[in-house]
Amino acid sequence: MRNLLLTDRTRMKLKSPLGNLIIGSSEETMSALKEILKKEKPKKLFAIGDFITHNLMKYGIETNLSIIDNKTMRKNIEPTQLDGIKVIKSRNPPGMITAEAWDAVKKGVEDPSITYIVVDGEEDLLTLPVINYAPLRALVMYGQPSKGVVLVWVTESKKKEVEALIDEMEEV
Repeated sequence: MRNLLLTDRTRMKLKSPLGNLIIGSSEETMSALKEILKKEKPKKLFAIGDFITHNLMKYGIETNLSIIDNKTMRKNIEPTQLDGIKVIKSRNPPGMITAEAWDAVKKGVEDPSITYIVVDGEEDLLTLPVINYAPLRALVMYGQPSKGVVLVWVTESKKKEVEALIDEMEEV
């Protein structure tokens, strides 16, 4: 894959959630999520962001892949303890998706073991490659600051929507 830079047009589109927003506190959103997982049984589970990853761990919800940058709301936080968990490191500056990050996400999505990608830079935009590489009926989750959790079910139409967003980005 190539290095891509976020354009103003794409940035505006990404301000709206890519999926369903569950509004509420951490306790409320995790409780709702547990019910959804029990009922819908996603093929795989992916999390993008430190806050959601921390909450999933706290509430005993195991993901196939989590992507973190050890920051919340662009402020450094205590690094997540990942002892005994497979870790892929990747560089990804803010507002970009690097070729290195594309490769890390592909490996992480395809790996059958529980995997974490620790990003040097920013992980937010890596939601797009996760959806791109994820199998159908997978569930991708990320936080919506001060609101709740966004749940994105991977479908053919969602993959096409994400592909259009990626195509709008500028190659650098």
